[in-house]
This record gives sequence, structure tokens and C-alpha cells, in this order.
Amino acid sequence: MPRRRRGHHRGLAERLDGRELLVVDVNDPRLRPAARPLPVPAPEEIAYVIYTSGTTGVPKGVAIAHGNVTRLLATLDAELGLSAGQVWTQCHSLAFDFSVWEIFGALLHGGRLVVVSDAVVRSPEDLRALLIAEQVSMLSQTPSAFYALQTVDAQHPDRAQRLALQTVVFGGEALEPQRLRSWLDGHPGVPRLVNMYGITETTVHASFREIAASDAASSASPIGVPLAHLGFFVLDGLLRPVPRGGRELYVAGAGVAYGYVAVRADGVAVCGLPVRRAWGAHVSHGDLVRWGADGQLQYVGRADEQVKIRGYRIELGEVQATLAAVEGVQQAVVIAREDRPGDKRLVGYVTGTVDPAAIREQLAERLPGYMVPPRWWYWTRCR
Repeated sequence: MPRRRRGHHRGLAERLDGRELLVVDVNDPRLRPAARPLPVPAPEEIAYVIYTSGTTGVPKGVAIAHGNVTRLLATLDAELGLSAGQVWTQCHSLAFDFSVWEIFGALLHGGRLVVVSDAVVRSPEDLRALLIAEQVSMLSQTPSAFYALQTVDAQHPDRAQRLALQTVVFGGEALEPQRLRSWLDGHPGVPRLVNMYGITETTVHASFREIAASDAASSASPIGVPLAHLGFFVLDGLLRPVPRGGRELYVAGAGVAYGYVAVRADGVAVCGLPVRRAWGAHVSHGDLVRWGADGQLQYVGRADEQVKIRGYRIELGEVQATLAAVEGVQQAVVIAREDRPGDKRLVGYVTGTVDPAAIREQLAERLPGYMVPPRWWYWTRCR
């Protein structure tokens, strides 16, 4: 032991003389706990809970089991050929279940995962540069984000061949294939473009539809067929099958969530199971679809006031109710506006005597950032 350390220990021993002490040497190997492997979770145990916007003004926590995630990845492995050597990006927040696919799709198949900063995600120019630098082969994007990326890519035709993309997966928003015409013309055949419909309650993705050049000539938003472990039912208000026309989509099968997490009066979190019918657990989400002539589904729109912005589900009623609860607000309305193609944003309209800065501050305390309207209109008097 070095002389200085011996002197320090001697002085400490003198100060503690006469006291009953237990001296423990943290470097004694006999005191180190034996390495124990982490317990392996059972397939039915909860892997994660993601909160989504609720119609009642209260967010809903969706509980997803480990088995749901591994089942999803096994199904998509068969469809896409996931393998070691692929380079993936994680462009989405952990609060958006698209990230579950990005993270574990890469890591469970030996791929390399590039975690993209928020600043780069928001800059199509920087994102394209990163895709080239990292030679990304598997990219997951909301359609609106990809439209911006393809615009930037078209400005660099001489360097387009440096992109290493093999597959682009769309999710989180309705896809408009006609807006992909320039990309399909400039990148024939590669990368594969795949549209996957899904909601949090169905474990990220629920459908599979590879986009072809012919889709760009149609205004339809194709979502394709259900994944192998799920089933689709198009039902009317009386839960009767509808062969034609736009009606609500119900998703059933092994990928459906356990239910929504609720907190009892004693503070214990519990899960409520979805409604069960003869064909098992199922979930409806207010999405309207129709059968196409090819036997595949097309997305039509919403049956309520829910919107999706950058992939996040937002109930306008929840934002509006939170806004109306701010002291000084007399009336409040929240809408989604798309003043520029692909740039959908929330806009709040308020009457009352409240300070605009106070509104933003209080909403930021009660709502996640993506649910706080970035634009406002104020009236001190309503006629």
C-alpha cells in the first residue's frame, strides 16, 4: 500500500479508536456477489406500455406483451428477410411504437442500429447525408417525413446512387402513393417501398403492402393484407361484414394488446382486456377502409376527430378539453391544418383573458410536446 494511503488509514484508525466498527474492503473478491443471469421474461409478460391520446381527455396506456413483439418480428422476417449486416435507423421517439420495430428489428437479427438525433430527423438534408454516410439499408419513415426526404434527394441526382437503401417501410400516417411518383421514377426497383398500416393496440404493424409503380397513378391509399398472425374484418355499425364500401376496420388475432392500463384507487396498475367475441380478442380504432378490386384493403379516413401528426395519434377532443381547463380560457377549439402539403399542424383558437404564454406553459405541463399546438389565435371577445 502506498505510504500516503497507509498514513491516511492510520489517522482514520486513531480517530475511530474505541468504537465498535465493521470494516469492509470493497475490493475483497469474497464480497462480490455471484453473477446471476437476468430472468427470461415469459411471452405473456408485459414488454412495454405506450400511452396514446384518449377520447375522454385522459391518455390510455396500451400494454403489449413480449410474445406480441417477437411474433411481429418473426412474421416480418418472413416477408422482408431481416438479416445480419443490415443497417437500420431509429428516427422515432420511444413514445411512438414505430421505434419498437426499428430497435428490435435491427438488434434481434444482428443488424446495426443508427440512433438519429431529433435535429437530424427534422432536417431532410441532414437525414439524407446521414443515410449516405452510414450506408443505411433499412429505413422506417412516416409518409410526410419521406416526402420531404425525396424532395431533397431529387435535388442531388448526381449522388442518388450513393444511397444504400434496400427497404423503406412506411407507417404512422395514411400513404399517398401518387406523391411517390418522382421517387419511383428515379429509383426503379430499389429500394422496396412497403406500406404497413397499424395502431399501438395491434403491436406496431398490422398489414403489409408493397408499393408498385402502378400505385402512383391511383389516389387510393393501399394498406394491403393483414400480417400472418392477424385478421381483418370490415364491419358496419351492427358488426356485420361489409363486402363493399367504406366501413370500420376491426383487427383480431395474436398481435392484439392485452388492453389499457388503469390505476386503481390504491395506486396499483391493472390491465383491462379488450372485448372478446367468438373470433377472439379484437380492436377497432375508428379507421374506415374499403376492399379494393384486388382483394386488398384501402384506407379511406377516420370516423371521428382523431388525427395523426408525424405518426402520433392525437384526439383533438383531449387537447381541447385540456385547453379549456386552463384558468382564464372561456372557449377553446383545436383543429389540424395542413397549409403546406405534408406539413400538418395543430392550431388552437381561444377566447378569454388568459396570457398566451401561460397557456403554452400549462399545456406543456399536462400534455406531451407533440400535442401542444404550435400556432394560436386569440380573441378577447367572441361575437
